[in-house]
Amino acid sequence: MADQFFSQILSKTIRTYGQATFELPIYYLRDDFFGLFFTANADKISAILPSPNLHPIILPNGKAMIAIAAYNYMETSIGSYGEVVAGIPCVYGKKPFPYTGVIAALLESKYPGFGILVHHLPVTKIEARDAGRGEWGYTKFIADMAFHITPEYLECCMHEETNHILTLRVQRKGIYVEDTKPITTYSVKNHQLIKTIIPQKGTKRFCLKPNDSFITWGNHPMAESIKQLDISEYPFMSIYYPERAAILPSGEIIETNVQKFDGYMGKDRIATHTFSYM
Repeated sequence: MADQFFSQILSKTIRTYGQATFELPIYYLRDDFFGLFFTANADKISAILPSPNLHPIILPNGKAMIAIAAYNYMETSIGSYGEVVAGIPCVYGKKPFPYTGVIAALLESKYPGFGILVHHLPVTKIEARDAGRGEWGYTKFIADMAFHITPEYLECCMHEETNHILTLRVQRKGIYVEDTKPITTYSVKNHQLIKTIIPQKGTKRFCLKPNDSFITWGNHPMAESIKQLDISEYPFMSIYYPERAAILPSGEIIETNVQKFDGYMGKDRIATHTFSYM
C-alpha cells in the first residue's frame, strides 16, 4: 500500500535554496504528528491575513480557529527533523456564510477553498528552513525541539536556545478515523499567495474537549504573536496520527500582490532535535 501511495507522483525535480538541495516532491514515510485546536479573536485573525480573499473559519460562538501541531519526522526523503506549525484554518475565495464555518472545519480540504495559512513553522534543520522559505515561502525559523512519546501522551517542548517557546502535550485518546484527505496550505512568497496540496494517508484519532491536553507558552516572539490573537486557554479538539504518510509537492501561485507574511526570522544556528520513546 505504501508503494502505491508514493508512486502517485512520478516526476521529480531538483531544487537548491541556501544550504538546501533537495528533490521534489518530498516523501514523508513515518512521523509522530499531533496537535490541538483553539479559538481566537476573529477580528484579530482577519487583520493579519495577507489577502482579502482569505477568510477565517468562524465557529458558531463567533470565534476563529487556530491550530498548533508538532511533527517528529523520523523517515523522510530529506532526513529526520522536527517541526511545529501554528496554522490558521481559512477559506480562499467565497466567504462562508455566518455560523456555517463549522461545515468547512469538518470537511477540511473537501470544502472549496479550505486550507491552513501557515502563521509560524519552526524547524530543527537549517536545510529544512531554507527549503521551506525558498520553495513555498513557509514562515520557518530554527528552533530546538525535544519530543517525548509515551503510551499515554505525545509531547514537544520547543525552545530557541534558552528562550522557551511552547510545550505541547496531546493525550492518546479519541475516536479513530481513516484520513485520506490532503492537507492544503497557504503561504506567501515574494508577495505571491501559494497554495500547496499535500496528499496524505493515515489513521487519525480526534477528541473533543480534551481536558488533559494543553499548551504552556513561553515569552518568545512566536508565542507572544499567537497570544496576541486572544487564543483560548483550553483547546476544543485534539488530534494525533498513530500512522501517517505524506507527499509534499511544489505549490501553485493563486494570487499576486498580497501582503508580506514573513513571520519570525530567527538566526542561523545548529539546533537540537531529540526524541524519546517510553
